[in-house]
Amino acid sequence: MANPQAVIGHRAPPAWAVGLAGLLSLAVAMGIGRFAFTPMLPLMVQAGQLDLGAGGWVAAANYAGYLAGALTAARTGWSAPRLAVVALLTTAALTAAMALSAPTAVWAALRFLAGMASAWAFVATSVWCLGALANTGSAGWSSGLYAGVGTGIAVAGLLCLVGATAGVSAPMLWVQLAVLCLLLLLPVFLVLARLQRGTAPSGARPRAAATPAGSWGLVLCYAVLGFGYILPATFLPAMARSLVDDPRWFGLTWPVFGTTAALSTLVAARLLRRASRVQVWSVSHALMGLGVLLPSVWLNGWTIALSALLVGGTFMVVTLAGVQEMRARATGDATALVSRMTAAFAIGQIAGPVLSSLLLHAWPEHGLDLALQAGALSLFASALWLWRAPSVSSASLQETSHAR
Repeated sequence: MANPQAVIGHRAPPAWAVGLAGLLSLAVAMGIGRFAFTPMLPLMVQAGQLDLGAGGWVAAANYAGYLAGALTAARTGWSAPRLAVVALLTTAALTAAMALSAPTAVWAALRFLAGMASAWAFVATSVWCLGALANTGSAGWSSGLYAGVGTGIAVAGLLCLVGATAGVSAPMLWVQLAVLCLLLLLPVFLVLARLQRGTAPSGARPRAAATPAGSWGLVLCYAVLGFGYILPATFLPAMARSLVDDPRWFGLTWPVFGTTAALSTLVAARLLRRASRVQVWSVSHALMGLGVLLPSVWLNGWTIALSALLVGGTFMVVTLAGVQEMRARATGDATALVSRMTAAFAIGQIAGPVLSSLLLHAWPEHGLDLALQAGALSLFASALWLWRAPSVSSASLQETSHAR
């Protein structure tokens, strides 16, 4: 981690450049490295490369890789900037590799590695970007940083929409996504190079925090977030395609989802200053549960669009509220507590596609609906628990909009 005074003394890039680099890093790592498979899935199904059941297993492999990456990022021994560069370049290479004609098992292996790389990039970006921004006093970019997730989702979705409308094949779209990764990473690497020139050894590590009393329920609710939101996040475009085969229409689902997610981060910080974090978390789970439930009981264009808005507009709000609440409860370094929540989130993400694949195998006609209903029920139950849970005073949280 860069020493603040050393970086400033070496004329570190301005806050807007650091924030933009972090945003682009998350756009590549999350929007493309993790979630580009979602708008690509209906196109790969349409091309006969795999079916929805196999798609669920491939998606689950990516989420398993994300869990592995979250658990190993701190064990690589690399600095945050170096870890980010390695992870982001790996993301671009693995995205291009998805263009290969391969059996499902190979695609699952590639998505596992891509998930691992995206987790490394997420952790590394949170460390170097938020650390640099803290020295500038620019809290606005600390919140806006996470708009990169939704921005990447929307950009990848739009590229897939335009390409599919023009008749571009799925393999060629994977190659184009990889090229997009490299283009977006150019300013990221320029900023990292300037920050690296001002690095110096950091001080002693802060004392690790013990798990606060009553926080395991929050960790479980964060796992429910992963379980509930990942089902529509994986299958909404495919469900839209079941209604209309024109990519100009079913392809809009994912850009809407990503745009809503990006915009939600811009209002989340203001919203969290006006209400209890746990209450915001609770209401977000309830709204997300409604968005997850709607397509399973009434599938049409309006419910698909409303689901994209409700789920896309709440999952990053829950991320901010949940991590802020855990950081407020921590005494000492909250890194281990946030990592525990991230691991729980990843486990929930794995459970969602695995359950959907099992149910699709057992009940091909209704398996996905049953999985969505299970996700909605878990979100409603956790919303009720959160509403009754006490929240730590907002005054106890000094820097809350920094990490996921």
